[in-house]
Amino acid sequence: MTLTMSIPALLFPAISLTMLAYNARYLAIASLIRQLYNEYLDMPSENTVLQIKNLRKRLWLIRNMQAIAIVSFLTSVITMFLLYIDYINWANVVFGVSLFSLMLSLFLSFIEVQISTKALAIRLDRIEENR
Repeated sequence: MTLTMSIPALLFPAISLTMLAYNARYLAIASLIRQLYNEYLDMPSENTVLQIKNLRKRLWLIRNMQAIAIVSFLTSVITMFLLYIDYINWANVVFGVSLFSLMLSLFLSFIEVQISTKALAIRLDRIEENR
C-alpha cells in the first residue's frame, strides 16, 4: 500500500472528535467531583468514598486518553511532513505509531466506560439503600 498525504489526513477529524468526547467526559467528572465533595462535607459515607476512588481511576484514564490522542494527532502531522519531504519509509513508521496511539487511546476509553458503568452501579446501590 502506498501512503499518500490524504491517508493521515483522514485521521484528523476522527482524532479531533475523539478529543472532544474525552474533554466532555473530563468536564462531567469534574462537575461530579465538586458535587461529591459537597455531599461528603454534609454527610460522609462509605458510598461517597467508593465513588471518589472510582473517579480517581477515571481521571487518570482520561488524562492518559487525552495525552495519547494528542500523540496520535501529532504523529499524523509528522507523517504528512515526512511525506512532503519524501521520507516515505519514515512516514510509514511514524504513521504506524499514530495508528497504534489512536488504538491505545480508544482502548483506555473502553476501560474508562467500564469503570463509569461501575460508578453508576454504586449510585444505584445507594438509591436502593435509601428506599
